Amino acid sequence: MSNNSATDIYSERYHAVHLRSEPARSIVWRVIADHLSLYIPHDGCVLEIGAGYCDWINNVRARIRIAVDIWKEFPRYAAEGVYPIVHDLSCGLSIFGDNQFDTVLASNVIEHFNADVGVMLVRECYRILHPSGRMIIVQPNFAFSYKHYFDDYTHRAVFTHVSLSNMLKSQGFQIDDLKSRFTPYSLRDISFPVHPFLIKAYLISPLKPFAGQMLVVARKP
Repeated sequence: MSNNSATDIYSERYHAVHLRSEPARSIVWRVIADHLSLYIPHDGCVLEIGAGYCDWINNVRARIRIAVDIWKEFPRYAAEGVYPIVHDLSCGLSIFGDNQFDTVLASNVIEHFNADVGVMLVRECYRILHPSGRMIIVQPNFAFSYKHYFDDYTHRAVFTHVSLSNMLKSQGFQIDDLKSRFTPYSLRDISFPVHPFLIKAYLISPLKPFAGQMLVVARKP
């Protein structure tokens, strides 16, 4: 079996077991995309790495939207106007030039790589961003999700809001926004109906029950 075939099977089985398609996920990300829209220029070029079902990038308003994921089936989830590229992020982002993007989005991605690969990927995101461009990261915060962090058997690296911020700064980024508690760890942790109004209220509330995901907005000076 070739490495590509093995990777395809691995990705398909992972999505079938751990990351099945959820209609509610699109509702949540529609609200999150609107909540974070102030960091994304509408006339800019946006890349999402590890796009999966494309729930985030599909709901972003931008002139150019590009999505990357290793899963060969993910392009069929990309909305009209989103350009999908099947690519292994552990190989870096040499498919893109320097200073090409205004914003890079990463949801639940970096923790899936060994620490050295994660650092390389962040360094690559820094390279492809315009000066003053931003990397927006949403991912589990081990400080508040340690009980469930390794329920995902593909998690490799452990990050808290402190360690992730420091790693980003070590690669040249400045931190524009940091929320150690941003959203629940998973849809299974949401104890209220998945309605846009309630999701929006949760995002702006100082009280974050069940929050296990963090938000870091990092800027390339």
